[in-house]
Amino acid sequence: MNFLRSIMMGSALVASLAVAALPGDAAAEKVIKLGHLNNDDPFENPAGAFGRVFANLVESATNGEIKVEIFPNGQLGKDFEIAQQVRDGVIQMSLASVGGLASHYPKIGVIDVAFAFPHISAVYDVFDGPFGKALARDIEMDVPEVKVLGYADTGGFFSISNSKHPVASLEDLEGLRIRTMTLESHQTLINALGAEAYPLAWAEVYSGLQTGVIDGQMNPVPIIAFSNFEEVQQYLTLTEHLFTPYTVLINKDFYDGLSDQEKYIVNYAAKSGVVASRGIARAIEASDRGLPKLAQKMEITALSVEDREKFREAAQPAVIELIKSKYGARGEELLNLFLAEIDKAGQDEYMQSAP
Repeated sequence: MNFLRSIMMGSALVASLAVAALPGDAAAEKVIKLGHLNNDDPFENPAGAFGRVFANLVESATNGEIKVEIFPNGQLGKDFEIAQQVRDGVIQMSLASVGGLASHYPKIGVIDVAFAFPHISAVYDVFDGPFGKALARDIEMDVPEVKVLGYADTGGFFSISNSKHPVASLEDLEGLRIRTMTLESHQTLINALGAEAYPLAWAEVYSGLQTGVIDGQMNPVPIIAFSNFEEVQQYLTLTEHLFTPYTVLINKDFYDGLSDQEKYIVNYAAKSGVVASRGIARAIEASDRGLPKLAQKMEITALSVEDREKFREAAQPAVIELIKSKYGARGEELLNLFLAEIDKAGQDEYMQSAP
């Protein structure tokens, strides 16, 4: 945390600026406008950590010749709208969730294989390795207006919360109405587990939980915590069934217009922001802003090894079948690489079970 804090010292957000510069602006410096849905507190959520670290490194390394303006909290619209603004060159960068990116690149659904990862370090190996690079190339092929700079953490593995009763087995999920993103893969997953998937916009989730329109939702622990869902949910199960990163997008024309040195700085800052997002996500999970905070008001259940395997057997085949039927040959090729790289990452000798 001290290291992260030291990186962020001196970084300043530019406030109260319009998204689009007026015609004829004579400003000498270049400006990167970065939009995302979360707040900009670097110690409360991974998106905030990414933004602060990225901005500080870019501005300091370019001696202020490139300014970074951050537009958090959905100021620029919904997630898919922010990604569209990057495509159109209205803004330069976004942190696109899988839900927002899916409107522009449906094949992002290949990463929604349920219960695929054995541990969090495997996640980073996979997205930083051959699969992450192949996915970036495919995104750039289908969405040629953007370049992918990396995959930031959204908060870790997903957990499921609800207001009805503890969930420790598949039978406990039956009849629960669980909010999902408007992604067929997420809906297929939840339905395969025996619950009822209920797509709902993020802005409506808290009120939906509060009024009983939905019984529960699924998200990483830090998102559940900073959204204060413990106020309207009594039970949390650490299912760890999905990991969905932010895809860091930059407008390609803007990127191509940078000098080689500026490109290096932007790439370095983005990679550093990704590392910061991952570090703060792990820290939040264990801090009084994460799981300990939730435990004060929620009953928390960790799945047994046996029950987690039953969850996997129920959900994973249905999602894989959907991916193969929906995303064509290129989608299946990405899926096969994804699963192969997960298997390879799972062989890390330091992460093997004790004999």
